[in-house]
Amino acid sequence: MGDLLGVAVLGAGHMGADHIRRLDRVVSGARVAAVADLDSARAEEAVAGIDGVSVHTEVEAALDSPGVEAVLIASPGPAHEQALLAAFARGLPVLCEKPMVPDSAGALRVLEAEARRGRRLAQIGFMRRYDAEYRRLRALLADGRLGRPLMLHCTHRNVSSPPGFTSAMLIDSSVSHEIDAARWLLGQELTAVTVVRPRPSSGAPEGLLDPQFVLFETDGGALVDVEVFVNCGFGYQVRCEAVCEAGSARIGDDHGMLVTARGSAGSDVPQDYLVRFAEAYDREVQAWVDATRRGGVTGPTAWDGYAASVVAEAGVRALENGTRVAVELAPRPDLYR
Repeated sequence: MGDLLGVAVLGAGHMGADHIRRLDRVVSGARVAAVADLDSARAEEAVAGIDGVSVHTEVEAALDSPGVEAVLIASPGPAHEQALLAAFARGLPVLCEKPMVPDSAGALRVLEAEARRGRRLAQIGFMRRYDAEYRRLRALLADGRLGRPLMLHCTHRNVSSPPGFTSAMLIDSSVSHEIDAARWLLGQELTAVTVVRPRPSSGAPEGLLDPQFVLFETDGGALVDVEVFVNCGFGYQVRCEAVCEAGSARIGDDHGMLVTARGSAGSDVPQDYLVRFAEAYDREVQAWVDATRRGGVTGPTAWDGYAASVVAEAGVRALENGTRVAVELAPRPDLYR
C-alpha cells in the first residue's frame, strides 16, 4: 500500500461529491484514485482540480484502475449489491453508504459473500455512530448510571423531500438511520414494528404519507418511537431522548449561536444532513482510512447493514398493511459475533 490510500469512489452525486471533497481536502492518508458514475460529466465536475483521478462509467473499470486499494460506495442503493460483490471478489476493503442493500434478500447475499471470505471487508456508513452527541449518549447508557433503558424517543425531520420520494422511503431511507442508532445505543435487536400516521401534512407532495410515527420493539424489552417528517419546511432536525429507570438524556437540541435582535431571539436550524453531521462524516471516513491502512476493518458491519434492511422492510410492510409486523433475522454468522 502506498503512502496514500488510493480510493475509488462509486457515485458522484450529492453524497459522492461530498466524499470526493472530503477525501481530497479533509481526510489524511488517502487520495481519490478513480471515480465511477453513469453521468461522466457529473463525475468530471466532481473531480475538477484533483490530479491523478481516472473517470469511468462502469464500476468494474474503476475498481481495476491503477492505484485503487479501497472503495467508497456512494451510488444509489439498488446499485450497492453489485458494487460490494465486485469489491469482495477483488479483496478490496469498502466503505458503503447506507442502505448496504435496500432489499433484505440482496443484503443477505452480501452478508453471506463476505462471511465466505472469512474476514471483514465492509464498513457500512451509519455515520451517527461517529457523531459526538450520539457517542456521549451511548457511553452514558453503557455505564449504567441511569439504570436500564426503557424507551427511546426519536425525531427525524427534513425541510422537504426530493422528487420521487415515496411513502415507503420515509422508513427505508430516512428511518433506517434510527434503526441502526437504536440497535447501537441499546445493544439490542429490533423484533417488531408498527407504523401509524396522522393526516398528511399540507406541505407534503400529493400522495405522500408524511409524517409517520414508527414504533419498534426490542429483544431487551425496550420501546423505540420515531416521528419522521420529511416536509416540515423549516430545517433538518434529528433528536433522540433515552428514558431510563433512573433518569433521561436527550441529544440534538441545536445548541448553536443564539441571536437576539428587535425584540426576538432565534438560532440557525441546519438545512441539510451534510451540515448537521459534517463532523460525523469526517470522523467516519477518517476512521475507515486509518483502519484500512492498518489492514483492518472497524465500524458498522455487514450484519448491521443486513439487520437494518430487514427491519426497514418489515416497517414498509407495517405501513402498507396497517399491522404489527415481526422482524425475522437469519442466523448471525460467526464472523459478526
